[in-house]
Amino acid sequence: MAKVEIKQPIVEEISAAIKDAQSVVLVDYRGLTVEQDTKLRKELREAGVNYKVYKNTMMNFAFKGTDFESLAPYLEGPSAVAISDSDATAPARIIAKFAKTADKLEIKAGVVEGTLYDAAGMQQIANIPSRDELLSKLLGSIQSPITNFARCMNQLAEKGGAGEAAPAPAAEEAAPVAEEAPVEAPAAEEAPAEAPAEA
Repeated sequence: MAKVEIKQPIVEEISAAIKDAQSVVLVDYRGLTVEQDTKLRKELREAGVNYKVYKNTMMNFAFKGTDFESLAPYLEGPSAVAISDSDATAPARIIAKFAKTADKLEIKAGVVEGTLYDAAGMQQIANIPSRDELLSKLLGSIQSPITNFARCMNQLAEKGGAGEAAPAPAAEEAAPVAEEAPVEAPAAEEAPAEAPAEA
């Protein structure tokens, strides 16, 4: 009975953490040095990711009846869990990036927005930029044509501002030439008429 009473708060803690989670990632942390573990925890915490080591049985109890129940087969060996309720790709992205410098760190599996992914699938999720990065790129692509257009208009205004009076007389001079053109047109019409007469 005493063991159940001790376990219950831990199960409740995990349940509360995953309640509104967008993603839950299981990690094999064996082989990490204390320094690496501390650095990883700091990076995850700064990104708003809850990272903690729990016993597999505790996580199994907490996952039952939730979207994360599908992680049960991966609860073998020492496991840490990374939980995010704001950025669905953050845990996978940060852990995968960190694993490049700490090869002992491995993602076992994860559930992202209700879908289970194995280690390979989580690697693909890790390659997806964060929401902020995507918005920044979108904003940049929207602003770029507008900025270029504004720059061109500004250059045209600067060039046109210096010689604005000069093009007006040129336009007036072009008008009389256009009026004189029809006067020469009848001569051009007479030439074809003479050609058949010679033949």
